[in-house]
Amino acid sequence: MKKLTLLFGLSVLLCSTAASAQVSEEELQALRNQIEMLTQRLDQLERQNRETQQASVQAAETAVARADAVEKQVASVEDQVDAMSWAERVRWTGDFRYRFENIDQQGRDPRNRSRIRARTLLEADLSPTVQVGFGLASGGDDPVSSNVTIGGGGSSKDIKIDLAYFDWTGLANTHVTGGKFKNFLVRPAKKGLRWDGDWRPEGLGLVWSNGTFFINGLGTWLEGDSRNGTEFAWVAQAGMDLKIGETGKLKFGGGYSQFDISGATPVYGDPEDFYGNSFVRNPLTGDLVFLYDYRNIEAFAEYSFKLAGQSVSLFGNYTVNTEADDNDTGYLFGAKYGSAKQRGDWDVTYFYENLEKDATVGLIADSDFGGGGTDAKGHVIAGTYAFDKNWNFKATYFINQINLASGNEDDYDRLQLDLNFKFD
Repeated sequence: MKKLTLLFGLSVLLCSTAASAQVSEEELQALRNQIEMLTQRLDQLERQNRETQQASVQAAETAVARADAVEKQVASVEDQVDAMSWAERVRWTGDFRYRFENIDQQGRDPRNRSRIRARTLLEADLSPTVQVGFGLASGGDDPVSSNVTIGGGGSSKDIKIDLAYFDWTGLANTHVTGGKFKNFLVRPAKKGLRWDGDWRPEGLGLVWSNGTFFINGLGTWLEGDSRNGTEFAWVAQAGMDLKIGETGKLKFGGGYSQFDISGATPVYGDPEDFYGNSFVRNPLTGDLVFLYDYRNIEAFAEYSFKLAGQSVSLFGNYTVNTEADDNDTGYLFGAKYGSAKQRGDWDVTYFYENLEKDATVGLIADSDFGGGGTDAKGHVIAGTYAFDKNWNFKATYFINQINLASGNEDDYDRLQLDLNFKFD
């Protein structure tokens, strides 16, 4: 429209000019050329305007199409999640161990026995931040062992609840767990100076780590029924994970734990089972009771690196019970070379341990070293060979002395030959 108006105005001006005065042919031609240039420029502007409008429309259409596509994808994912079956949200894991064991304790006849251990765990994701688990294991009521001795003419063996817990990860870098769960406390090289690997705490736990710093907190009930005399204990650990060089990793830290059981009877086993800890007789009731509380300070470290293409680990652990008058200290140190994780891999481990009578709560210390509990010292040598990723053979030899506090130490040797299988 603007173009037509301009042309009309120029034509009128041209005609009026011709009528009012004589104009040379050259001037008229120049005027015509200007009109033609203006016309071309107007055509160009109109084309650009149309192209701009078309591009805007196409961009808007593309944006709408993309939004529709994203909405459809989100809806599709939501439909898939909603349609996901229960079987797709659960996982079965487990392991089986066959063990031959020889025990040679001074003053007793040598003992040979074959044992089995079977464990299975069902884990289910209830939401992106909530997981629950339920596990069964062979064995009886022992809080630090799931072994069953073969015998009884092939009689059936007991199965017990091994795990029953929830795990919430709704906070960054944090796990909050409750129920009966795996022991997550730091154990250098997985050695049980204070905590046996099969111990399942019952209570509440907190694990926080940002990759460099870590904090572990545990509140556990040794007895959770007030009718039986509630006994609560707690543990706190903190430390750092550091990278050193190209292959080195250093984990170190410390902790504090409080088991106030002085004057209490054993929470598991026979009335006289104190697993190495000191006890006295209550003059009022006649019951045998713990002599001390166990308020422990501990320090731990583990340094791993590569040497000649193999993994090497140096580790140590130290603890002292601040409530005991003497025999209050425990420590271990050792090294591991290799890592039996894939077919053909192997490793060898050595450590020395000294765990005095009242250095820690004997009930939940390593159940194999010195026959279990405290009041033992000595050497341990172990080696593992992997037949496959989930199948290996391990041999462990304990060369220990027990009954240290009595002043009449007894030799205690123990050989374990294990075939280990696991599935996940």
